[in-house]
Amino acid sequence: MLVTSVGMNTAWGEMMSSISGDSNERTPLQARLDKLTSSIGKIGLVVAFLVLVVLLIRYFTGNTQDKNGKKEYNGSQTDLDDVFNAVVRIVAAAVTIVVVAIPEGLPLAVTLTLAYSMKRMMADQAMVRKLSACETMGSATIICTDKTGTLTLNEMKVSKFWLGQDSIEEDSTLVDAANVVSLLHQGVGLNTTGTVYIPASGSGPEISGSPTEKALLSWAILQLGMDVEKLKQGYRILHVETFNSDKKRSGVAIRKSADNTIHVHWKGAAEIILAMCSSYCESSGITKSLDGDRFKIEKIIQGMAASSLRCIAFAHKEISEEEMGCHKDESKHQLRKEGLTLLGIVGLKDPCRPGVKKAVETCRLAGVDIKMITGDNVFTAKAIATECGILDPNHQVNGNEVVSGADFRNYTHEERMEKVEMIRVMARSSPFDKLLMVQCLKQKGHVVAVTGDGTNDAPALKEADIGLSMGIQGTEVAKESSDIVILDDDFTSVATVLRWGRCVYNNIQKFIQFQLTVNVAALVINFIAAVSAGKVPLTAVQLLWVNLIMDTLGALALATERPTDELMQRSPVGRTAPLITNIMWRNLLAQALFQISVLLTLQFKGESIFNVNEEVKDTLIFNTFVLCQVFNEFNSRSMEKQNVFKGIHKNRLFLGIVGITIILQVVMVEFLKKFANTVRLNGLQWGVCIAIGALSWPIGWMVKLITVPDKPFLNYVKRAEARIKRILRLFNQMGPSSSRLGIGCGER
Repeated sequence: MLVTSVGMNTAWGEMMSSISGDSNERTPLQARLDKLTSSIGKIGLVVAFLVLVVLLIRYFTGNTQDKNGKKEYNGSQTDLDDVFNAVVRIVAAAVTIVVVAIPEGLPLAVTLTLAYSMKRMMADQAMVRKLSACETMGSATIICTDKTGTLTLNEMKVSKFWLGQDSIEEDSTLVDAANVVSLLHQGVGLNTTGTVYIPASGSGPEISGSPTEKALLSWAILQLGMDVEKLKQGYRILHVETFNSDKKRSGVAIRKSADNTIHVHWKGAAEIILAMCSSYCESSGITKSLDGDRFKIEKIIQGMAASSLRCIAFAHKEISEEEMGCHKDESKHQLRKEGLTLLGIVGLKDPCRPGVKKAVETCRLAGVDIKMITGDNVFTAKAIATECGILDPNHQVNGNEVVSGADFRNYTHEERMEKVEMIRVMARSSPFDKLLMVQCLKQKGHVVAVTGDGTNDAPALKEADIGLSMGIQGTEVAKESSDIVILDDDFTSVATVLRWGRCVYNNIQKFIQFQLTVNVAALVINFIAAVSAGKVPLTAVQLLWVNLIMDTLGALALATERPTDELMQRSPVGRTAPLITNIMWRNLLAQALFQISVLLTLQFKGESIFNVNEEVKDTLIFNTFVLCQVFNEFNSRSMEKQNVFKGIHKNRLFLGIVGITIILQVVMVEFLKKFANTVRLNGLQWGVCIAIGALSWPIGWMVKLITVPDKPFLNYVKRAEARIKRILRLFNQMGPSSSRLGIGCGER
């Protein structure tokens, strides 16, 4: 034996290396949030710089006055300390603008939303290993799912048995084919990775192993009368070729103790085993050539597969010592792979899980495409996909919807990219085919979720945007490579994860709408007041209260909203959709304009309207501003529905947080005068603040009557910007020719 590679240089080592490395790839939401915070930060810095410049110009040109109505700056007559204090005050106002603009509460809000949802998803049979996977699932456009154990129960049972061209019923006795039955005993009982334990109490056999092995062993014991102990005593295993997902077969060479003859048995996918055979056994026990009947056997296999049965065939050949190539080193033994005799074909039935068809339909109504990737043959895969609702039984399936893994693998890159979106079922596929499909779909711009349970599925799970491993049948390597573990191995739970993912994404959007309303209103109010009056009505401490306390509590309140059926009636957001939708722009601009109008009125006319001093006016502005956010928090519960109170009694945490916010605001205004720069308000003044805040409700109700276009507003801005650039470029091109034209006219 020649060793060519060891450790990380082996195929296994390369696979483990690929899945252990962190790609640091950002999720679609992370990319959108980074872009949003960057844009808002830039706007805040620009506005802060403008405020700084305007206030400095106003101050040093003598356009600002102190409390006594005198100019604050009189050139050399002004004390240096007064100048320094004034400049510090101006810089503080500019810094306050930056504090208002940058949404520092956004990362905390996202984390709170994800953490809360992660806890809730655990109760729905989904263990989240990576927090970001919660929101990524909400953007999923395609789910690539396994068949066995995910769409089906993974409870195999032999429901059909064909001996030659005859279907054998369960209660049939194969008297004429006793020799064939004996060979089947060998092929099932010795070519297996399962084990059989016969209790001394005389109760039924206890069988362990994979679902397929358990089904075959149970059938051989109960239907064919196989005696496992007798088999082990009568035969010695010489060599084993284990099953693998590429060859889809397993073989064993055994030596019979009685006559020292060597027998080779193969078991595997029916069409693969049939291709290795040159003869077959009839139900009468007679062996016939396959030359004239191969097509008929193939039709039998296709018929069983079309009935959603997994077809397993058994083949046998007695060989000589020379054919075996016996060596002292058993690793050099060779199993014969041609000229075999087909012993029989069994059809294993693996029923679909209850609720799978409904879950698939739910995903499809939500705009998420389901693709089934399986190792079964094309006919079985097509039948199961139809039974599960992935393929429409009333629709004629074309060649692009159902393909084999080998065909997909052999396509050129251009052909794969052209056809990958049309594929609904990929049969006879390997883990590499699954990985290849995921890569193609991601290149097409899709957000891809993948389910897997085997070690070989690890690269595809790692490559996908969301890797979903199975908690029961899944290997540890698969679980380590995944983002979410489905604890019950049920596709219905995958649909539930999709539902939760959309809920998380929607809750984050609600908070962004809520916070941007706060930021836009505060930014505009402070900017206008700073430029016109030379001071800001909302102090740094008050804005810190709004940002640190209101944003935190607001995030927690909106994060506790549970998934609704309406979420699964929308199209997926995908990878390129804007984070702030037109509906969000409509809602936040309406509320921000309302708050700006009211608070600027209080800023410039509040003292005369309420006959109060400046301190009371500033407290009224601060209190009204906070209460507007409290009432607007209710509006943020639903971005589209007018009834924002639906189901609110079920969300006690939301009501509790709103109550705590109001209590803290009362404490802030009434008892923390020095800290918060506030004064106590009387009952009438509190009533005015509450009434103004409550106007957010009817305004929110009315603004939702306004329809908005589906195309994002920013697209129109980008289009207008492109047109302006095109016009400017055209003028630049016309410039020289226009000059020449003018000169020519002058000469005339």
